Amino acid sequence: MTETIYHLHRGTAPLLVSLPHVGTRLPEWLKPALVERALAVEDTDWHLEPLYAFARELGASLIVPVCSRYVIDLNRPSENAPMYPGANNTELCPTRFFTGDALYRDGQAPTDAQVQQRLAGYWRPYHDALAAELARLKAAHGHAVLWDGHSIKSRLPWLFDGALPDLNLGTAEGHSCAPALRSALMAVLAGQQGFSHVTDGRFKGGHITRHYGRPQQGVHAVQLEMCWSTYMAEDPPWVLDPVRVERLQPLLRALLEACLRWSPDA
Repeated sequence: MTETIYHLHRGTAPLLVSLPHVGTRLPEWLKPALVERALAVEDTDWHLEPLYAFARELGASLIVPVCSRYVIDLNRPSENAPMYPGANNTELCPTRFFTGDALYRDGQAPTDAQVQQRLAGYWRPYHDALAAELARLKAAHGHAVLWDGHSIKSRLPWLFDGALPDLNLGTAEGHSCAPALRSALMAVLAGQQGFSHVTDGRFKGGHITRHYGRPQQGVHAVQLEMCWSTYMAEDPPWVLDPVRVERLQPLLRALLEACLRWSPDA
């Protein structure tokens, strides 16, 4: 039986929402190599699929993987270049938790050959589907917007100092989308007082944003990295907080609606 790598919902609007770190499945062949703690997949971007469920109502496409980022990180380049030089980074096939602790048992980290197998079996199918959906939307509408959704614990000393702002918009320093789209999204964030925010701060956009964001070719990409604290408990079992969700979702909707209102011809 063929393993399901991702789920793709094809929408009618020129917007694709990608949630590359929501998967929680660990293949049976991987589990014996991991430390026991890893089986809880603590570094998941928890609950983003239900949080962004409204995107379908807006006509957006949605692509989500099935497997955990511990199998392979879909938001890293295939050649495994660090996303943020000079800072601690997790790899294409992560060997550490976000705390810096070892993910694998001694001597069990993936070999180069195993990394290549994961690239072929998990990474490339997701990216092939993502690229094809962007091409479909661009052909239908003349342009496409890619929204890359992420979330993370607000304090992770191994990865960054202090606490992150609640909402971290990334546009690769303005290179992954049109200036007018970046400005429109920044205006939505500036127009509310409920959440702290920054644009192109610690998280400027990972591989997906940087690789697919080609504004001159009609594809505009942005990343939103949100603190877990904006919508859920940051300690196990990492449950959604309905009160916080009710505060956050209207802002997420406003951001996606801004993507849909924007046009390169405006």
